[in-house]
Amino acid sequence: MTTRFFGDTAVLLGRSLRHIGRSPDTIVTTAITPIAMMLMFVYVFGGAIDTGSHESYVSYQLPGILLITIASGIAYTAYRLFQDKNGGMFDRFQSMPIARSAVLWGHVLTSVVANMISLVVVVLVALLMGFRTSASVLDWLAVVGILALFTLALTWLAVVPGLTAGTVEGASAFSYPLIFLPFLSSAFVPTDTMPGPVRAFAEHQPVTSIVDSIRAIFAGQELGNELWIALAWCVGLLVVAYVLATAAYRRKFA
Repeated sequence: MTTRFFGDTAVLLGRSLRHIGRSPDTIVTTAITPIAMMLMFVYVFGGAIDTGSHESYVSYQLPGILLITIASGIAYTAYRLFQDKNGGMFDRFQSMPIARSAVLWGHVLTSVVANMISLVVVVLVALLMGFRTSASVLDWLAVVGILALFTLALTWLAVVPGLTAGTVEGASAFSYPLIFLPFLSSAFVPTDTMPGPVRAFAEHQPVTSIVDSIRAIFAGQELGNELWIALAWCVGLLVVAYVLATAAYRRKFA
């Protein structure tokens, strides 16, 4: 059964990746909005923002831009799921000897691969803009691991509207609050500059701990408890999203 699951997942992953290969504009579009935000914040607002640190502003805000890139990318996962659902692909899969969970995992892993490519594009642009880091290879692997885990959690969350939405707009609109969430965190300004209630929310939501952990890794600073808090948020979101997604799939295609 395990061999069948991995084999079916690999086949469906290849199918989804071929679709992306035929339309690489998906990856380009995913990266364009975060890059535009990065250019605006660095060259328009960056000179007026005091972060209280010695690093350049492009280095300061890059972790938040990376999370916005992921939030932008998972909207396409919901869109692809919606298209497969309305196009009858899920009904065809139901009549075939395919592991049911492999159908969803194929889409989810495609999202992780596509988002990793978009993140590489954003980081390359940041390097051209002056981003520098003393992070070692192991440090970079740690950053990739955090981003991949965050992508996995949000992608499973995207499965729910992808399967339950009635329109294309409804399937992808859920990503808008996720794109906005980094603005209510330490991604662009220190949280101690925010008014009381906003600061309380910013300091106790997942994006802040994830951003602070990635920023500390890039700067070669001590992580403290932030990394464990970030990982706990990611794992917690992943578990909840996975349960909701599989429940939605069973209800829809029981």
